[in-house]
Amino acid sequence: MTDEVAAKRVHIIQGEWRVESDPNIVISTILGSCVAACLRDPVAGVGGMNHFLLPGSAAPGAGGGDASRYGVHLMELLINGLLKKGARRDRLEAKIFGGAKTIATFSNVGEQNAAFAMQFLRDEGIKVVGSSTGGEHGRKLEYWPVSGRARQYPLTGAETKKTVALESRPIPAAKPVESSIEFF
Repeated sequence: MTDEVAAKRVHIIQGEWRVESDPNIVISTILGSCVAACLRDPVAGVGGMNHFLLPGSAAPGAGGGDASRYGVHLMELLINGLLKKGARRDRLEAKIFGGAKTIATFSNVGEQNAAFAMQFLRDEGIKVVGSSTGGEHGRKLEYWPVSGRARQYPLTGAETKKTVALESRPIPAAKPVESSIEFF
């Protein structure tokens, strides 16, 4: 297909999000138990993707509470990023991917991630037009944010283990900026 040849690839990792209005951009990511929400406004011709590790939000004062790990934070950033580029909330449509149970002996955080994303979208009145969640293996995801086209590739057991190792690595704390202000 011609869009695959001409596509400029943008890769995001855990804790990141991206909004694009260029029809030649494809956003990609690798998911294990993490979830990626792909949202777009088909009329405005803008879309985006996020990649989160945990549902919910960081509790104030909780140790290691980097907000970029949490679905609620990344969902808000993605929606606001779309609105800033001309999207309208009432036209947004979503596709949800990921949420695998990659380690049989652990709790199923992947299932919790997928359930959180679906509930968040229902609460926000955003229509889910497709999803592929669960299973035991990770997936590579490609999303064309303007057209809404999505493609996923299942990962092998070894690829899934590598993805799980990356997901369980602690995200380094953000370094404070010299001009930062501390509120009490």
